[in-house]
Amino acid sequence: MSNIPLKDLLTNIRNCDVCAPHLPLGANPVIQVSSAAKILIIGQAPGTRVHASGIPWNDPSGNTLREWLNISNDVFYDDTQLAIMPMGLCYPGKGKSGDLPPRKECAPQWHDQVLEHLPDVKLTLLIGQYAQKAYLKDGFKTLTERVMHASDAPPPFFPLPHPSPRNRIWLKKNPWFENTVLPELRKRVHEALYD
Repeated sequence: MSNIPLKDLLTNIRNCDVCAPHLPLGANPVIQVSSAAKILIIGQAPGTRVHASGIPWNDPSGNTLREWLNISNDVFYDDTQLAIMPMGLCYPGKGKSGDLPPRKECAPQWHDQVLEHLPDVKLTLLIGQYAQKAYLKDGFKTLTERVMHASDAPPPFFPLPHPSPRNRIWLKKNPWFENTVLPELRKRVHEALYD
C-alpha cells in the first residue's frame, strides 16, 4: 500500500500542473476515486465539457457509456462503486479528427499510485486504444479485434471502444458488439457491483 493517504494523493493529483504549458485550457485534472470502488474505468482524457464541469463522463459519451453498463447516474457517480481515472487527467486539446491523445506524462505520474489504493476493484474497463495499449499485452493489432475478444481478456480487464458519438459508424459496422459484448459487459458489471 502507498505511503501517502488517498486523500492526500487526490489533493496532489488535483493540484498537478506538470502538463499545463501544453494544455490549451490549462490544467484541471478530473478523477473519481474511493478505496472502496469495485469497478475502475480507465478512458482517454476529458473533453471540453468535462474539463469545464470537472465531472467525469458528463457528456454524450458518458450517457452512452452508462447505457452500455446499464447503470444509473447515481451508481456511476458513487465513488464507492466506480473509480474513474483516465489515461490523461486533463483535456489535451483539439486535433485534426477529434481531441488530441492523452498527455504521455500523466499515467506514469499517477496511475500506479492510485491503483495501490484500489484493493477491491473486481472489473477494470479499458475504454479506447490508449488504455488498452497501456494495460493489455495481448497481441491483438486493432481495437476491433481486442473488443471482439473482450470476454477473453485477463481479469479484471474488459476492453471497450470509446462511446463517443464519433464511433457510431464503428458500432454500425460491428453489430456483434451490441449482440455479444454488451450482454457480457452488463453481466460483469452486475457481478462486480452486487455479487
